[in-house]
Amino acid sequence: MTTLAVPTRSPRRRIRISRVLLSIVAIVVALVWVFPVYWMVSSSLLPNVVLTSTKPRFFPFGGSLDNYEGVMSSGFLRALGISLQVTLIAVVCAIIFAFLAALAISRFKFRGRRSFVLAILFIQMLPAEGLFIAQYKMVSTVGMLNTVIGISVLYIAAVIPFTIWMLRGFVAGIPAELEESAKVDGCSSVSAFFRITFPLLAPGLVASGVYAFLQAWNEFTIALVILPKEDMRTLPLWLRGFIQASQARETDWGQVMAASTLVAVPVIIFFLIVQGRLTSGLVAGAVKG
Repeated sequence: MTTLAVPTRSPRRRIRISRVLLSIVAIVVALVWVFPVYWMVSSSLLPNVVLTSTKPRFFPFGGSLDNYEGVMSSGFLRALGISLQVTLIAVVCAIIFAFLAALAISRFKFRGRRSFVLAILFIQMLPAEGLFIAQYKMVSTVGMLNTVIGISVLYIAAVIPFTIWMLRGFVAGIPAELEESAKVDGCSSVSAFFRITFPLLAPGLVASGVYAFLQAWNEFTIALVILPKEDMRTLPLWLRGFIQASQARETDWGQVMAASTLVAVPVIIFFLIVQGRLTSGLVAGAVKG
């Protein structure tokens, strides 16, 4: 008797099939993730009559920029300017202070070093809501309510603990022997740091800056407490007031979607600028941390 050999799939073919399946799954997941953003932008171009109809329209044929014109005349530019000022101050100051603190923790041994690290973790675990009354009293006492400086100081304090902890992993992952080798070649301590160590820390600084930017840009509760005046509102506060004003009458969903799109545009631009450094920074942090 002879037995027929059952043909088996080659390993290369199985790998090719698995890659195709994984690619299909990745495309489906990407479409699910992108669809809400597409729906927001598409709805921002359509009039409210179309959006409130029972038949959904998936493509903005016949759309216009009227919703964006209505949003621009509702105080968006002023809120945008305040948010940009607050976010820029918070990011720059938080990165500088956190970088110096992370460098001190990782490179130097001093009394109270362990207690300082534990204090950072403890502060990070405190709920933000438990600090509102103390923050309000502190800012009110020094006369900084409804000011860019006042809200920026609180944002810096909120962002610094995690930023220090994040940068600590990047600094600790760079061997100190690199600086020592540069000193042997004739560099001073400062020159060795800025020529050797600092360029290697650039991806970590970008990744930490992205975290600080997102937290400061999207923060709502602290701004709600510290900025009660109508003409001193960040974009999240302005968007809330804009939605409430729309709900006082018939909700204009087209303008609400246009406002949401405009709030997201600066974040998208920021990510496009730093995406290269961000990717390498996140990978480096995962390996070194």
